[in-house]
Amino acid sequence: MPEITSAVRKAQRRGLADEAADRIREAIFTGRFPPGAALREAELAAALEISRGSVREGLSVLAREGLIQSAWHRGTKVIDVTPAEAEEVYTVRAALERLASRLAAERATEDDVAELDRAVDQMAAELARGATGPRLLALDLDFHDRVYEIAGNRRLTEAWRGLRSQWQLFQLTRVRLGYQNYRAVVVDEHRELVRLIGARNVVRLDQVAEEHVLSAYRVLSRQLAEGQDDQLSEP
Repeated sequence: MPEITSAVRKAQRRGLADEAADRIREAIFTGRFPPGAALREAELAAALEISRGSVREGLSVLAREGLIQSAWHRGTKVIDVTPAEAEEVYTVRAALERLASRLAAERATEDDVAELDRAVDQMAAELARGATGPRLLALDLDFHDRVYEIAGNRRLTEAWRGLRSQWQLFQLTRVRLGYQNYRAVVVDEHRELVRLIGARNVVRLDQVAEEHVLSAYRVLSRQLAEGQDDQLSEP
């Protein structure tokens, strides 16, 4: 477990609660605070050189995003990435993705489709240059953010934002445990989504958008199960 002082970067004195949330979120996504790690308010305040009150407010932001959880007498910790938690996150994400893709297909202009196509081109170019898993995942998230914008449903977008950070953490875990699997499918799967959105083939799109998410769930679920088996087999 890393020292708190080396895990987070010092705050830069803007909106301190928001920046505390940004810094701690960054540390979670980069693995300096792994799933299940304890987050101690006093230590975070010292590392960020801000008040405990600002840290507390920042942690509240992350709690609303579902990235951390607190329990009485147990303190605050990063959420665990477990098969049961993954099932909940990916099942909800699959439902959101199916609706967002359908609405995007109904509402996308030619320029919107071209923009999505360019986003996939960028993924392919970054992959050819040897992009890291986190970099590809950032482009992946940008792509889906744009799909939700095109879909044009405010409440749907709010639901996605409420799940987005959890999804990112789970996908980062998937990438960390099996980058080759992720890099092998990321371009083709997104290219097919763009093709179907452009063709306004909503029946096929429903199936592909859902499978895009659930196939990722199956991979992560298998990875987590294999990790548990490895732990059980250790002497």
